[in-house]
Amino acid sequence: MPRATSGMETSSLEESFHFTMVKRSLMLYSKSCLSWWNVTENNKNIFDRKEHFKYAVRKLKIKISYASSVSLLSNKREFPSFFRTIPSDEFQSVGLAQLVIYFGWTWVGFIAEDSDYGQQGIQSVRQEIIKAGGCIAFYETIPLVYSKEVIQQIVDVIKTSFANVIVVFANEAHVNPLMEEIARQNITGKVWIASDGWYPLQIFSENKLLKTLIGTFGIWSRKGMVPGFQDFLFSAHPSKSPNDIFIKDFWENIFGCKWPESMSDKTTQNENTMFCTGAEKLNEINKILLDTPHLIITYNVYNAVYAVAHALHDLYSCKHGEGPFANGMCANIYNFEPWQLLHYVKNIHFINKIDAEVFFDKNGNPPPVYDILNWQLNPEGSMDFVKVGSIDFSASKGQGLIINESAIMWSGGKTQVPRSVCSESCAPGYRKSTRLGEPICCFDCVLCSSGEISNQTDSNECIKCPDDHWSNERRDKCIPKRIEYLSYEDPMGATLAAISIFCAVICTTAFCIFIKFQDTPIVKANNRGLSYVLLLCLVLCFLCSLVFIGQPKTWTCMLRQTAFGITFALGVSCVLAKTIMVVIAFNATKPNSNLKKWVGSRLPNSIVLVCTTIQVIICIAWLATSPPSSEQNMKSQIGIIIIECNEGSTTAFWCVLGYMGLLATVSFIVAFLARNLPDSFNEAKLITFSMFVFVSVWLSFIPAYLSTRGKYMVAVEIFAILASSAGLLACIFFPKCYIIILRPDRNTRECLMGKGIGGNKKNT
Repeated sequence: MPRATSGMETSSLEESFHFTMVKRSLMLYSKSCLSWWNVTENNKNIFDRKEHFKYAVRKLKIKISYASSVSLLSNKREFPSFFRTIPSDEFQSVGLAQLVIYFGWTWVGFIAEDSDYGQQGIQSVRQEIIKAGGCIAFYETIPLVYSKEVIQQIVDVIKTSFANVIVVFANEAHVNPLMEEIARQNITGKVWIASDGWYPLQIFSENKLLKTLIGTFGIWSRKGMVPGFQDFLFSAHPSKSPNDIFIKDFWENIFGCKWPESMSDKTTQNENTMFCTGAEKLNEINKILLDTPHLIITYNVYNAVYAVAHALHDLYSCKHGEGPFANGMCANIYNFEPWQLLHYVKNIHFINKIDAEVFFDKNGNPPPVYDILNWQLNPEGSMDFVKVGSIDFSASKGQGLIINESAIMWSGGKTQVPRSVCSESCAPGYRKSTRLGEPICCFDCVLCSSGEISNQTDSNECIKCPDDHWSNERRDKCIPKRIEYLSYEDPMGATLAAISIFCAVICTTAFCIFIKFQDTPIVKANNRGLSYVLLLCLVLCFLCSLVFIGQPKTWTCMLRQTAFGITFALGVSCVLAKTIMVVIAFNATKPNSNLKKWVGSRLPNSIVLVCTTIQVIICIAWLATSPPSSEQNMKSQIGIIIIECNEGSTTAFWCVLGYMGLLATVSFIVAFLARNLPDSFNEAKLITFSMFVFVSVWLSFIPAYLSTRGKYMVAVEIFAILASSAGLLACIFFPKCYIIILRPDRNTRECLMGKGIGGNKKNT
């Protein structure tokens, strides 16, 4: 468990600690910052009042850095005794990448100084951004030795690039010339992501850089206000420590003045030179001193000193027999080896005076917690560094990054998050198509194909809709396919149903007329029994078309084709029988004819029975082997589910139609050959016309049926049924009904025999 800093520190330790902290803080404000710091070698005065610590101090070789963040130092094989109180650049790089990823910036420029700090840091940022799907717009290196040509080249790249976000991993000494040139050329609208190497120093707050750097983001390790440090700092004065060069240097930097004694005779003085008097007061510039990221370093020094103190205290407090070394041994505080103290440094874990945990992980790094600062312009026209979020790598996944977007000031006074992309996002309904030879962030947006959707922005692929769904026009949603079949609610279905019923009524009317006038010569002529059967058959033919309308079910699919095939076979068989009887009746009147025995109802009934039975057998075989069934056809038409009848056996279906066509063809041929018989047997002409219409309709039906789909295919078949049935009704029965109803004077035997009114002039 962590231990809070308590009474273990003597007043001497606290005093010397504060002194050390101030001393290092003053060094920071001067320009003589060190890259790393050996805490003990530079702070022996911490233990000056306790003589028995002198040996320990000389033996202490553990190095704890307050400012060295290079990730290479985390390698314990090469640096086994190195620790630090500033997080590694590895975490900083990941944090910068998370910041870029959070705002959706995928087209990013990278600039780094030509050092281990810059190159290693920027590589980690690049890897994290690329891993998250981002791309490199450009990558430039700032030389350690100033080069005007290189700076100009970098500026030219920035000007021509579409990247609005640029990550800079460098120290302020190398960044400053670049920023001055960018400001001189008035390049604005860029969002700069700063590493901790270019702290928001006073040089970046100058008026000439304000317009360029407003809206900059940076992440810095979390600072803490060391208790008592403010009072001690405000009490610091060169007169109190006349031999401390750091305080004088610090004084000159803070107040922008020069001590007279620091001006050599060779130093050129001018009228603008301001001399330090010592009357200046630090508490009058409170904000500059205490509202600066340099206190981060001060806080790191504070933790480093106390880390050593806690390690030495733990070593000193070890009880014999309970020690961490072999056989429970403890180290001798007066004579210990560095590796023994290293053990205690590795395991320190305490809570400092501002309630923050201090410990080192297996790589010697502290808990990686960062503040996200946004560089903002205040009402006075100067720069403020406002905390707008934090990154805690020890937090649970998804909760480490916290950003208050409402507190952010964007470059150029923008109110929305600036965009930095190579290609604008693809809206739902489109997919990304990478451009050949360009990064994956540069792409074209391609509309999803029919039947596919993308319901997210920047989809890489379109998703195929389920078989019973289809894409909408915007291709961003799968919608149920429209179900299609010939229904009674459909105008076409309702029309065909009405025509079917109307024709059936007409046919029934004709049948009733024939029944009523059954004893008249025109009804009795040529087997009235066949006429009755044919009329009833035509009624069934008209009505069977109704089975084709409505949602197909298995039973309707089985019924519609078989009923249609059998009724039509029956009807055509009746026509064939009537045609044959016309020929037999004519030839039977010849002397010595052997056909007289075939005159009567026996032959035509047999013809009808045999011909119809053959069709019944075909239909039974069809239903027994591969019966029709209802199915959902999802592939014939785009976006439509056609509920239709699967004929089961296509061969059986065409056999039914073919047999019916054979009967019609034979009837047509026989009737055609008998068309010139005397008028007393002129029904052959009517049959010829009816069969011509019948055959023509069904020959036209075949290509029309094969070229249509869905409800139109069904409509074609219904039309063929109605048209062929109407042809038979009109050609065979309408002339007779006309004579029966309108010309009863011709409904006599004499007229039928050609001896009455309207006889055939050809035979007179």
